[in-house]
This record gives sequence, structure tokens and C-alpha cells, in this order.
Amino acid sequence: MPKILVVDDEEHIRLLYSEELKEAGYEVITAENGNRLLERIEEEKPALIILDIKMVDYNGLDILQDIRNRFYDLPVILSTAYDTFKEDMKSIAADFYVVKSFDLTELKKKIATALETSLPS
Repeated sequence: MPKILVVDDEEHIRLLYSEELKEAGYEVITAENGNRLLERIEEEKPALIILDIKMVDYNGLDILQDIRNRFYDLPVILSTAYDTFKEDMKSIAADFYVVKSFDLTELKKKIATALETSLPS
């Protein structure tokens, strides 16, 4: 069962993603910000990360750069309420983008695609 790390500063988003993704058969762990995130990735070894871009004390795009520097092959899906982030060059390091929604159909599709392409066959 693939483990997914959800990084979002909004508790209701963490709960929603957690509940829905567990129902879809994933193991889910959450983090509310980028604090100690690289250490958590090291410890937990998630198969994929869903990363919020705009968090109170953290810029998800900066965290994405840190993740890419240490865990180059780890799939990251950027999750955001805004689509202006696509203009930021740092965002190209992400595997996928998804605009936040209470309907997680698109997110689940992107998770499945990202995991298919990243897992060794």
C-alpha cells in the first residue's frame, strides 16, 4: 500500500485528503508545514507527496526545491487554491499540479499516474 505524505497548513484539507485517500487504499501521513519535512521524508519514506504551495510560514515552491535536491525521484503533486503559481519557474520541478477542490477525482487520477510512472516495474 503506497504511503502518501500530505503537506498542508489547513486542517480541513489534511482531514479531507487523508480520509478520501485512505478509502482509496493509500496509507496517509500528514504535516501541517515544512518544519522538519526533509527529516520526515527520510523517516517515513513516502511514495508520493502532495504539497500545498501557500502555507502561512512556508512557501511550498521553496520546499519543493529542497525535496528535489534531496529526493530527486520522489513524485510531488503541487496542490493550490490558485493557478497563478504556474507562472513561477520553480513550479516546473513538480510532477503534477492540482487546484484544490472538494472533489478529489482529478487528484486521485494524478496520484495513480505519478505512482505508476515512479514505481520500479
